[in-house]
Amino acid sequence: MKNNKMLLAKRPVGEPGDDCFSLVQEDVPELQSGQILIKVIWLSLDPYMRGRMNDVKSYAQPLQIGDVITGESAGVVVASKSSRFQVGDHVTAHMGWQSMIVADDDEPRLMKVDLKNGTLSAHLGVVGMPGRTAFFGLTEVGKPKAGETLVVAAASGAVGSVVGQLAKILGLRAIGIAGGDEKCRYVKEELGFDDCLDYKSGNLAEKLKAACPDGIDIYFENVGGDVTRAVAPLLNKGARVPICGYISNYNDTDITKAETPFHILKTLDDVPEHRFFVVTEWQDRWPEATEKLGAWVNADKIKYRESVGEGLENAPELFRGLLRGRNFGKQLVKIADE
Repeated sequence: MKNNKMLLAKRPVGEPGDDCFSLVQEDVPELQSGQILIKVIWLSLDPYMRGRMNDVKSYAQPLQIGDVITGESAGVVVASKSSRFQVGDHVTAHMGWQSMIVADDDEPRLMKVDLKNGTLSAHLGVVGMPGRTAFFGLTEVGKPKAGETLVVAAASGAVGSVVGQLAKILGLRAIGIAGGDEKCRYVKEELGFDDCLDYKSGNLAEKLKAACPDGIDIYFENVGGDVTRAVAPLLNKGARVPICGYISNYNDTDITKAETPFHILKTLDDVPEHRFFVVTEWQDRWPEATEKLGAWVNADKIKYRESVGEGLENAPELFRGLLRGRNFGKQLVKIADE
């Protein structure tokens, strides 16, 4: 049996080209006691992967040349020498871009999937890591109160779409920012945000002022750059800014000189409460969040969309598309049929 895996071949400068990736094939090793073999069905593509390709200090160790590209996948157990997992179990594993994964059954990056909370692919999106990121970022860092105004950037994406829908469930006004008429229409009409503004059509600062007459109480940061500059002057005294990421900077050729949301927010007279967070801060509560999100999805209170590409060999181009905003909703790669 063979495993295909995608390695980091060289560090990118700016957008990662094909020469930054190397697809290799190897034999699947024989399972040892306490191990399982996972056939990967779905691979998740997420913006944070770009930062891990840089050799800079961050919240997680950077990838080394020759490492498997970081990422989470969902699949099915096809062989087991474990008492914890049976053949046929569905799982997610945060063990990189590969088609067959050997995992120890006590691996902390391994999680059993209960399909009553959603489809297998949804466990990489709306009820998985992006959904949990939205849930904890909003509730624990954003500290929402009914009646407040929330603005979320990248509102049609895997995280932003859930943030706004959660805000509506919790009684807030939800204003989205997205790129293009189609995405804005989807966010407003299908997801039920109060409004969604197209940053590509210009005059974002003026549009935000009109959409947020009482100012902004929570800004959920996914983008940075011009979007943050437009939001910042409208932040109310006591506002909170959960910083999930800032995708507009990820392909900067010198990341150390990038103007991040931290720089922009600190120029304000009233600096809002703000911090970068990662979802692993609440890892002990992941099952609780997934169950809550699954219940809202099943009750049609949270809707979602997936962008699906096919084949591990096409993941680099799909990843570039994600960083350019080409995806609509959660970006997935289908690796195999179940």
